[in-house]
Amino acid sequence: MNILISFHSDYGHTEQMAQAIAAGCRAECMDANIHTKQAEYTTLEDFEHADVIFLGTPVHMGSMAWPMKKLIDSTSKLWMETLLEGKVGGVFACSGGLGGAGGGIELTLSSLHAFMLEHGMIAVGFPKNLPAYADAGIHWGVAARTGNHDGMPEAISEGALAACRSYAGHVCRLAQKLST
Repeated sequence: MNILISFHSDYGHTEQMAQAIAAGCRAECMDANIHTKQAEYTTLEDFEHADVIFLGTPVHMGSMAWPMKKLIDSTSKLWMETLLEGKVGGVFACSGGLGGAGGGIELTLSSLHAFMLEHGMIAVGFPKNLPAYADAGIHWGVAARTGNHDGMPEAISEGALAACRSYAGHVCRLAQKLST
């Protein structure tokens, strides 16, 4: 199985999440080829060769970071040729901001799902019965809070990283079931 984890990170939080996603994939699919790449360096060929695709981004003004949006917009050729159809996908994001709503994290995760669905991919949610769901889970995927009460970045929690590992294992298990 070929797994692509593409992400953008501002303060290192999303990169830490990507590494935790990779660890969860390795734990579930020890023989998988896992490629973790920043969105700016992810190519259309990376998408084509992947069986499983994870996308991760911080939330910027209620949406995904522009490097992730730029990458997504570049996939129109793949859409025209239906080259991502049937691939399995998962999403993760982190947000700071003020208030308890997460600064638009649900909108961001649902936008990433919309991209996957537009391509005919199988977008996988995060079931509430999985380990660490209570720490950073939401039905769309992993939603980590990384801002303090002043809206400034602070360390990502171990619970959020555990949620990444748990979710990644779930996505990989599902991809394995679908490939048999």
